[in-house]
Amino acid sequence: MGRIFKLKLENKKNKIDIIENSHKRSIDYGIEKSRIFPKKVLNPEETINNSKKNEKLLNIASRFMRTLYDFLKGSGFFIVLLDSECCILKVLGDDDVVKEALDLNMVVGAYMSENSIGTNAMSIALKEHTPIQISENEHFTTAYQRWTCSAAPIHDIDGTVIGALNLTGDKQKVHQHTLGLVVAAVKSIENQIKSEYMNSIVDSISLGVYVMNKDGIVKTINKEACSILGIKEEDIVDKKVDIILPDWVNIFEKVKKGNIYNNIEVILNNEIAKARYNISATPMEIDNELRGMVIVFTKIQKVIKFANKYSDGKAVYNFENFIGHSKEIKKVIDYAKLISYSSSTVLIQGESGTGKELLAQSIHNYSARNNNTFIAINCGAIPESLIESELFGYEDGSFTGARKGGCAGKFELANRGTLFLDEICEMSLNMQVNLLRVLQEGYITRVGGNRIIPVDVRIIAATYKNLKKEVEEGRFRADLFYRLSVVPIKIPPLREREGDLPVLIEHFLKVKAKKLNKPLPIVNANVYEKMLNYNWPGNVRELENCIENIVLLNGESTMVFEDSKKNNTINEITSNKILSVESKKFYTLEESEKNEIIRSLNQNQHNLTKTAKTLGITRATLYSKMKKYDIHR
Repeated sequence: MGRIFKLKLENKKNKIDIIENSHKRSIDYGIEKSRIFPKKVLNPEETINNSKKNEKLLNIASRFMRTLYDFLKGSGFFIVLLDSECCILKVLGDDDVVKEALDLNMVVGAYMSENSIGTNAMSIALKEHTPIQISENEHFTTAYQRWTCSAAPIHDIDGTVIGALNLTGDKQKVHQHTLGLVVAAVKSIENQIKSEYMNSIVDSISLGVYVMNKDGIVKTINKEACSILGIKEEDIVDKKVDIILPDWVNIFEKVKKGNIYNNIEVILNNEIAKARYNISATPMEIDNELRGMVIVFTKIQKVIKFANKYSDGKAVYNFENFIGHSKEIKKVIDYAKLISYSSSTVLIQGESGTGKELLAQSIHNYSARNNNTFIAINCGAIPESLIESELFGYEDGSFTGARKGGCAGKFELANRGTLFLDEICEMSLNMQVNLLRVLQEGYITRVGGNRIIPVDVRIIAATYKNLKKEVEEGRFRADLFYRLSVVPIKIPPLREREGDLPVLIEHFLKVKAKKLNKPLPIVNANVYEKMLNYNWPGNVRELENCIENIVLLNGESTMVFEDSKKNNTINEITSNKILSVESKKFYTLEESEKNEIIRSLNQNQHNLTKTAKTLGITRATLYSKMKKYDIHR
């Protein structure tokens, strides 16, 4: 009891000090005791501008001022809202008491600061950043001593004082609870400011977000959620969540038990929402009690697009990346441009290293699908047991190790874009049947599922083999061959591109010199002559790798070119002594590994299965290393 009394005494003493200091400042400001009107009042135009400047505070505070006035109506009190500089923004109260205030020029635009009208609760609340009650002669001017005033500062989300709320009435009605009413109203205003601030943050999120209580009633929803679902806020707030999340009870039970519910695919099929969504649910706890959950969601297609943006879902090459001026390559480019705008299936045939994927990407980028995804998959690099799930995706629990919630396949990822099937000749006969069905029917079914998922994908297939021969020998289905070769394109080998070799040599010398941060070398005349006479069985890719070797060795080469008319292969120098010296001098372990892979590929006519066997590694490991060292077939 003694401690409480002591605190009250200290508070009273502190208030006395605050008022005395305010009175002293009022005198220093030259405020007369007899002053009736504030010194500073904005003109009409300035008042309008100030109201606009404080529009947010005005809008929020006005609602609570109205609620407070409904409670105080007929009591002889009036309410004043001020900005951070103690300028009146709004006055609300009974007509008779408001008239008294107006008679003293307490109007919107009038400044109630100490340097304008002397000590009052409004000025002290903003000056000292504290709630305070001022009555009778605690006011500096005589005109205000008829009143009791209770004021409290209003804070923004970051704690900045942005205004004040004041309650003024006859001095006979002074009561400590009056200040409590003002403080409570200010607290409500600040909470609303925080709420609207949080709502603006949530509305800025490009994901759908809504909050539901434990009874399944939606309490709030952001604009993106309404846009995704095609509803208005009033259509769902304070209504059951069933219409937008039918399985919410099971989801809530999982969340309640502490289970993670993250990035799960759900399907909605009702009058409001008909689509597939990616959903995450988080428990909403208040005071350690589970009160509901927060749902974050988006359309599955948006997730796929986002994933593609940061993966290999983009074509980077264009027709301009084809270097050369020969009529043979120009004919291919002109034809490819002509058919780019159709959605017909394309079959690109050509020897290894001729640029089949470069052409596929160029066709995609020249087509009407260029703003959508380009997905490439090497049919020969993926084990037969996985190729189906890789292409068509899988459902949750369809096999051991399957990702929870399932996973979209390459067809879904490439929807409305292009799917490039490289090494199509390596696809098994069983898988060829599944691919043919998709091409004919236009939909896929995930592994382990029975849902039909429509897909709009342009297929570009490629092979270095003669597919007609593969069909004749029973290794490739005839019906799939005809379905793929609606638009057949054959890329000529480098040896048939008359005049392009010198142009390509010059181009790659510049590119590799820049890449390796080396000066542009002068190629040894003997090496250059042999390059011009060589048949280049590995085509442009072989030439590119050869040029990199030359740039590294400043115009020389550790490679020899056998008589192209007798043997279209390229070998490293066979002299053990020279090879040993060159390796120690120029090659790191990684470079040696890369060169050995290139040598084996050339030796095996770029057949991955044979090359992997020669190197003593799996096809998947070989493909991984080729990707690592940027080795192309």
